[in-house]
Amino acid sequence: MALPLHRIAPAGSWCRSELSGRLTEISGRGCVSPLSAAAALLLEAQAAGEPCAWLSRRETNFFPPDLVRSGIDLNALPVVFVASAQSAARAAGRLLRSGAFGLLVLDLGEAPVISIALQGRLTGLALKHDAAVVLLTQKSASAPSVGSMVSLRAEPRRSQVQEELYRVSLNVLKDKRHGPGWLHEEVMLGPDGLR
Repeated sequence: MALPLHRIAPAGSWCRSELSGRLTEISGRGCVSPLSAAAALLLEAQAAGEPCAWLSRRETNFFPPDLVRSGIDLNALPVVFVASAQSAARAAGRLLRSGAFGLLVLDLGEAPVISIALQGRLTGLALKHDAAVVLLTQKSASAPSVGSMVSLRAEPRRSQVQEELYRVSLNVLKDKRHGPGWLHEEVMLGPDGLR
């Protein structure tokens, strides 16, 4: 996971407040950075005092030391491990109903299935409580999103800028508010494995 240094895109294009009240999917395969994109959102939310939580299937790539290196306070980040995407969505619904969280990241891995009814419930709760729900999935850009309730879907790409610096570009494939096709970029310090 790359560490955020600065943002290149205009303010408001890719931030927790822009994703609030929506289901957002960050997906990709191969040399992509969905965890870096999610970490940047977590860092921003924590800096603004927004409580966050991470829900993950055990077989995903959750690696706490990378989050710590990005500046995320793990003491303020509840982590919930679940058996399936459906159970992650149910747990997210419980957390959203509390009204206590501004950002939930659901690390779902490959081929997640979440019923349309549950997606609708999550969207309604996100709107009601001004929360952002971010789904991390592993799939190609040509694969469909998790479901029709996903309001924004982006695919990250990583490219080296300098020796330890990487550009993470988020190509927006779907955006029900502003239309697809826009790009958000951040320059980040690479994790230990890339330095």
